[in-house]
Amino acid sequence: MSKPLERYQKLGLKESLPRIHRYPLACKELSLILRGAYKKIPKNLQSLIFQDTLTAFRLLPEMQTRNAVLAAHLLLQSVEATLPKQKKNAAVTEYKNAMVAHKRRTKARQEENVSGSTQLPQDVLVHIFSFLDMQSLVSVGLVCWLWNIAASENNLWRAQYTTFFGNSDNDAMIKGRQIGRLVEDEEGYTLFWREAFKRTYLGSSSKKLKSSRGYCRDCNTIVWLDNMKCSNEHTGLNSENQQIKLVLPSQVIGYLLDDSLSMASSSDSDSDSDGGPFSRLWAYQRPLSKTQ
Repeated sequence: MSKPLERYQKLGLKESLPRIHRYPLACKELSLILRGAYKKIPKNLQSLIFQDTLTAFRLLPEMQTRNAVLAAHLLLQSVEATLPKQKKNAAVTEYKNAMVAHKRRTKARQEENVSGSTQLPQDVLVHIFSFLDMQSLVSVGLVCWLWNIAASENNLWRAQYTTFFGNSDNDAMIKGRQIGRLVEDEEGYTLFWREAFKRTYLGSSSKKLKSSRGYCRDCNTIVWLDNMKCSNEHTGLNSENQQIKLVLPSQVIGYLLDDSLSMASSSDSDSDSDGGPFSRLWAYQRPLSKTQ
């Protein structure tokens, strides 16, 4: 059995923090580890987690999203609730300095935008967004109205539907649930896939949508997921054949403490209400050119 320090290093939190799309997730995971495992782990691992926490705060000025700020604040709350006084004071000071720097950079970016930056064409945005995973696609749709329109493009959500729920070509059953939610293209009326994704998500297991982590049997550790696939490279292995077990944030603590993924296994029947973490996905409806 590997040691907690080795398992923590394999989680790759330090390497994930500089990546804008993973920063909020890494901060939230650090927050959970602080609250659920910090007092139960060896001192050398406590020291490493503290250093990663400081790194998270120092990187905050580089992050441009509201989610990053909220995640850093959540991490601060865990710091205040968990760390001993000296370390807590150091971390709080780091956070305050980071917030000052973040506000200054945000103001500078806003002034840059006002001075005149050109918008990318919609087809270019759609092409760029086609490389994003579902959570990132949700996030870019919250940036502005133009990005929301591009992120709502029908083919993008058809691809996401296929990734999460299977073959989108077999859509007869879905169409039965799509009353009044059809769009017209060159071939006639087709499914409005963003709405189909929402309805299927709300009507079925949501565990996979809440998880950015999975246990990869080929890597023999918990990994970050990109579109439900291990983000690590596997030489000679087809991505379709990867053996991935979805892991919820609460299960990371069990894995860290005792190399177990059996604890805190949320039932697949757990559901998110419309006010859940993905509710904003449905907040901005793309106007339909024609309904039926």
